[in-house]
Amino acid sequence: MTDVEIDDVDKAILHALQEDARNMSSGDIAERTGTSDSTVRKRIQRLESDGVIKGYSGSIDYQKSGYPLRMLLYCTASIPERGDIVPEILNIDGVVSVQELVTGEQNLLVTAVGETDSDITPVAQELLDMGLTVADEVLVRSHETTPFHKFNSETHTEDDS
Repeated sequence: MTDVEIDDVDKAILHALQEDARNMSSGDIAERTGTSDSTVRKRIQRLESDGVIKGYSGSIDYQKSGYPLRMLLYCTASIPERGDIVPEILNIDGVVSVQELVTGEQNLLVTAVGETDSDITPVAQELLDMGLTVADEVLVRSHETTPFHKFNSETHTEDDS
């Protein structure tokens, strides 16, 4: 469970920001939520300070931007160092994300992008040099995301609770 209280207005704000944070004004969100512009701005500020909204970033199509290879590297790190090593992994050239996994032997999922195989291979080597085991490598063809549907009050039903 979480310490932060998220109500239906907060969920609607989060859904709107996930849809298109760049072009969604607080006035647009206020219309959707039936609240005022100032209420939306205050809610967004609170969600940011509570760490619910971690930041804003562009969704990049790496393939179209000249980096057609997306590799998932399933790694194993010792349990005590697993979380501490994440910032160091993120500093490896080509790494775009790290996920800490809590089940199974592989407990880190590293995503790297590159133009050619020779861009990705050094990432795996650096992970090995850090003392990690690279258990599996998966080449990804496509990657799509969508806003979390439970934040959308228009599609939220009692069955979702």
